[in-house]
Amino acid sequence: MNPAAAIAINLFTGGNIKKQIYLVLIAMVVVMALPMLAVAALGKDALSFLWHNDSSDTVYAISTDVQGMYEGPEVTGDTYAWGNCTYWAYALRLKYGDPIPTSWGNANTWDDRAAKDGYLVDHTPAVGAIYQTDAGDLGHVAYVSAIDPITGDWTISEMNVKGLDVVDTRTFKAGAALFYNFIHDKVTP
Repeated sequence: MNPAAAIAINLFTGGNIKKQIYLVLIAMVVVMALPMLAVAALGKDALSFLWHNDSSDTVYAISTDVQGMYEGPEVTGDTYAWGNCTYWAYALRLKYGDPIPTSWGNANTWDDRAAKDGYLVDHTPAVGAIYQTDAGDLGHVAYVSAIDPITGDWTISEMNVKGLDVVDTRTFKAGAALFYNFIHDKVTP
């Protein structure tokens, strides 16, 4: 130990060994907490690695599988911004024979515009439905690609969560559906 530090500790504790041990333990806790405090001071965005980073600020995803960059052809008729979640959700609905309008705007407006256009919007995932959340600056949408028939856990295929044009899938627990909207087909009168 540094002689100057030893003298300071002795002066501060009056030579009491128990007080010296407590002081050293407190100093160790403070030193170990400093990196965590520094990261926390950077704010919520710096801590996004704790969440699944889909702009919804939730921790409901139970698994994520990054599939990589989309290298397929440009989707004919898809006027949503290339490489973004809206582009991908539109493309998958079109691919599976259930196209949607190109006029719904940013992801955070899809639920309202879909309902206005006569689509069923609820909190029940179904294969082929569009997952939607208003969270974040522009919201987020994805395509519901699977539902586990036993657990009810559901999986989405999405773009632009891990980066522009990056496709991944995430699986959520069944109960997480209550926190999201799902856009289904048009309601027939």
